Formats: sequence, structure tokens, C-alpha cells
Amino acid sequence: MATVREMTGLNCSEILIGEEDFLKMSIPRNFPAWLAEQKLSLAFTTYQVGKLYFLGIKPNGRLSIFHRNFGRCMGMWAEKDRLYLSCLYQLWCFKNVITSGEKHQEIYDSLYVPQMSYVTGDLDIHDVVRSNNQLIFVNTLYSCLATVSDEHSFIPLWQPPFITKLAAEDRCHLNGLALRDGKPRYVNALSRGDVKESWAEKKQDGGCVIDIQSNEIITTGLSMPHSPRWYQGKLWVHNSGCGEFGCIDLDTGRFEAMPAGHALRASPFVLVICVGLLLQEIMLFWAYLNPELLLKV
Repeated sequence: MATVREMTGLNCSEILIGEEDFLKMSIPRNFPAWLAEQKLSLAFTTYQVGKLYFLGIKPNGRLSIFHRNFGRCMGMWAEKDRLYLSCLYQLWCFKNVITSGEKHQEIYDSLYVPQMSYVTGDLDIHDVVRSNNQLIFVNTLYSCLATVSDEHSFIPLWQPPFITKLAAEDRCHLNGLALRDGKPRYVNALSRGDVKESWAEKKQDGGCVIDIQSNEIITTGLSMPHSPRWYQGKLWVHNSGCGEFGCIDLDTGRFEAMPAGHALRASPFVLVICVGLLLQEIMLFWAYLNPELLLKV
């Protein structure tokens, strides 16, 4: 159960998740109206507390918040009536069992139930996509792109040109994958290291983006880049170490940060959500999503 209370002096509401006041979510007051205007629901994960969240609008116009526990959940992919989710040692597939025009409990137009899961073991899976009916994920522990298997933990598909060995050593912290024209095209890593956890020493400026098709490193000098996305003819990326969100000029390799205010006015592609976890102060992070992850009402 989520309860809402107004925060004095702030243009937002404080959401308390669960009976214990261990997690707080700060929501701008105009956020429910924005969701209603765009006819959207939002799904996102937070691995710090292991939760999958759904945010939407109730028939009375108030914000609806629903969550379930999944240990170290991170990567997520939504398409049609299915939702794919990575967690600590599994990849889950959920199916929406509500048909068009029906309502669950006279409120919800979608109800996702678990259909199947692949037991992968702890691969530190970050991003998940589906391409040509194939489930592809970023296997961060083994520094590669991989797919699921009926016999093994995974099947490797591609690895960065600077990685010389398939080893459980998280050498470059490969973590993000972007599709272009429906096919895997761009990935990002926190470094170009080729020894165990060498990326940890390169957080400040060791990040790079790689073109899978050509194996070319198209951008360097980023700080902990995450979640590249191809959207409206541009390659977007979160330069998280600098708190920046922007796009990459593919001709020059230059990262161009977008002012936050402009990004928010421009498109529902970019959302700002304030989240406070445990006893920490409110933290600001970007939730930047593919249109496939914006669940239409």
C-alpha cells in the first residue's frame, strides 16, 4: 500500500511505499496530470531495494503505485502483451492476461502474470531487448552480449574488440544496449579494460560507446555511461557520472548534453523522478526510456 502526503514548501508529494517508512518517492504535483495527458503508465526497476514499480492513473485521476519484489532487478523490455525482466539469477517473462476493454478490480487495464523464466545464474544482467524473436541481454559479468539457452547459463553472441577472454571478471562493465531498426547496434561500457574489474579505476572518464556492427568505438571520455537509446534519428545516452543526459554526434563522436528543463518540455522520452531509498536523502536520477517501455493505457 502506498500513502501520499504533501511536502510543505515543495512542489511535489511524498509517497511512502509499504507499511514501514523505509522508501520514499518524491513526485512532482503535475506528474499525474502529465501521465493522464500522455495516456501512459510507467514501469521501472530499482536494484538497490529489488523492486519493480508500475505507476499509472486511477479512474479518479489519482496516482496509482504498484510494486513487487525481485532481487537485484535491472533490465526490462516491454512489447505488446509481454514484459521481460532480469533479476539476480533469472530472466522472467510476464504476460498481460487482461483483454482489451476489461478491467482488473474495475481499475487496472493490465495484469502481468509470470509465464516462464530462464535460470541464468548471477550474470549481473543490466539491459534486455528482443530482436527477431530472440531475447538478448547484456551479460555484464562476462563482458558480452548473450542470449538464453535451454542447456547452459547463456550463449555468447558478441563481445567488445578489446576483450580477449570470456571470463567472469566484469572487465569493462558493459551495461547498456540500444537497438536501431530493430537490431542490436550500440553498447556502452565504463572502460576499455581487459583485466578483472579494471573499470573501477576509470569511472571519471573511461566510458565509451561502441558500434556493434563495425566494432568501432564511436565515443570516449564519458563518465559511467548507461542505457544508450536510438530515438528519432539520434543516439541518446546517460552520462551518469556527470549527471548528464544527451545525444552523440555520430560524425564527430562528441557527446552533447541536453539541458534538463529543455529535455522535459521536449518529449516524454525523458522523465525526471526523485527517489529516496532507505535513510538516504532524496536522489535525482534520469529515467530515460524507449517508447516500447512507455506502457500505453
